Amino acid sequence: MKGQDSIDTAGTAPAAVDGARLPGRAVVRIALGCLVLVAACFVVGFGWFASHVAHLSTPADPQKADAIIVLTGGQARLDAAMELLESGKGQRLLISGVHPSASRFQLQRAMGGDKALFSCCVDLDRTALDTIGNAEESAKWVENHAYGSIIVVTNNYHMPRSLLELGRLLGGARLEPYPVVNSDLGNGNWLTKPEALRVLFTEYNKYLLALARGIVPLKPTPDGVTLAGAGPPSVR
Repeated sequence: MKGQDSIDTAGTAPAAVDGARLPGRAVVRIALGCLVLVAACFVVGFGWFASHVAHLSTPADPQKADAIIVLTGGQARLDAAMELLESGKGQRLLISGVHPSASRFQLQRAMGGDKALFSCCVDLDRTALDTIGNAEESAKWVENHAYGSIIVVTNNYHMPRSLLELGRLLGGARLEPYPVVNSDLGNGNWLTKPEALRVLFTEYNKYLLALARGIVPLKPTPDGVTLAGAGPPSVR
C-alpha cells in the first residue's frame, strides 16, 4: 500500500506544479494586454491631438475681448498680438514670458506698431519661464484688472495646453483662442514633415502631463517632477 501511495503521489505532483504556474502566466498575459491597450490609446490619442492641432486656423475676425495675452515663443505670436491690440480687439495686452534682458524699447521696435499704444497699453511679464508660469502670471494680471474675457495668442500646436493651464487659474474668464499657424499641417501634412512630427509628439506628451496634473498635482522641477506643494524634506 505504501508503494502504491508513493506512486500515486508522484503521478499527481506535476499537475499540482502546473496548476500553481497558471496564475502567474495569467498575470503576465493580463499585464501584456494592459500594456498593449495603453500603447494603443497613446497612439490613437496622438493621432487625435495632431489632427486637432492641424485643423486649427487663425480667426479672420475674432470676437472682441477685454484684453489680450500672448505667450512668448516666436515673432509671429508677438506680431499677431500687436495687430489685435491695434485693431481694438482688446483694451490691453500682456506679453507673458519676456526674457529679463529684453527692454521695452527692444520689444517695441521688434513688434513695430504705434509707440504711444505700446507705451500705454502693453504690460510685460518677465517672471514666467514655462506654460505653467504663463498661466500663473496671467491669472494675477487678469485678476488685478478684473477682466472677464481674454484673447489667447500662441502657436496652434501650443494652444491646447495653454488653454488647459490658463483655464485652471483664470476662473470664470472667457478664453478666446487665437492660434498662430506658421506652416500648413492639414490633410496629414505633419506626417511627412519630420520637424513638425517631432514638435507635435513633444507637445502631445506635455499635454498629457498637463492633464495628469489635474488629477495628481505634479510640478516640474529642475530635477524632474515632484508633487506640487511638497516642501523640502525636514532635517532632524
